[in-house]
Amino acid sequence: MTVVVVIAVAVVASAVVVVIAVAVVVVVLIVAVVVVLVVAVAVVVVTVVIVAVVVLVVAVVILVVAVAVVVFIYHSHTHKKTHRTVKKKKN
Repeated sequence: MTVVVVIAVAVVASAVVVVIAVAVVVVVLIVAVVVVLVVAVAVVVVTVVIVAVVVLVVAVVILVVAVAVVVFIYHSHTHKKTHRTVKKKKN
């Protein structure tokens, strides 16, 4: 009778150990998946931010160049108009 009880206790204890081990593995897998998803989202966010900053810098450079061209053209036109010399007719 005691052998049956010992075997039953051993079976129940091993079953509890198996359940605990499976639970630990499941929790570790869930944590790993969450960490991978967080890292993936962070990589995507960082990539989007980098692309946005690059686009913003390019837009600012284009804007500065455009303003510089407009100022140069305006200045050259006004410069020509204000400093135009009139040739005198020879008698």
